[in-house]
Amino acid sequence: MDEVPTLTAARFILRPLRRSDAGALFPTLSDAGQCRYLSRPAFACEEELWGWLAEPDWPGRTWIAEDAGGEVLGRFVAVPGASEGVFEIGYVTVVQRQGEGIAREGCRALMAHLFDQGARKLTAEVDTRNAASIRLLEALGFTREAHFREHEETHAGMCDVYWYGLLKREWDGA
Repeated sequence: MDEVPTLTAARFILRPLRRSDAGALFPTLSDAGQCRYLSRPAFACEEELWGWLAEPDWPGRTWIAEDAGGEVLGRFVAVPGASEGVFEIGYVTVVQRQGEGIAREGCRALMAHLFDQGARKLTAEVDTRNAASIRLLEALGFTREAHFREHEETHAGMCDVYWYGLLKREWDGA
């Protein structure tokens, strides 16, 4: 499952990563407030961001949400889990388009693709303070499976995380 096919959502597509996407994502991922729930601090320059986005040894796949006018709306990822058929998903919406339902729509397209390709379970790890992401995951049908206290060392110190999961048989596809 290494290939990154283009996926279609109602208002945009999810396509493979391009070098120019670093510039489009940089205003969001260089902002400390926008990066408070990442495991690393905000990026200092586009080159640093591109190195992270295009890390050759990273096992996941990236999709970039792009509207009909070519505007980058966000990044969506799928990373193979420890067990066959399990994938962790992640997402970020560019700051100027947050609150428009892009994360929900993009996640639904990515989830449908992963389940269609044989995934049996999707997971997501979220900082317990990230209320918007928690609301999104629960709206998408994910179940909170665990609360790991002081689980991850980040640029902001130790943080608690919730682990969410969604089984294929629980997916409503809507």
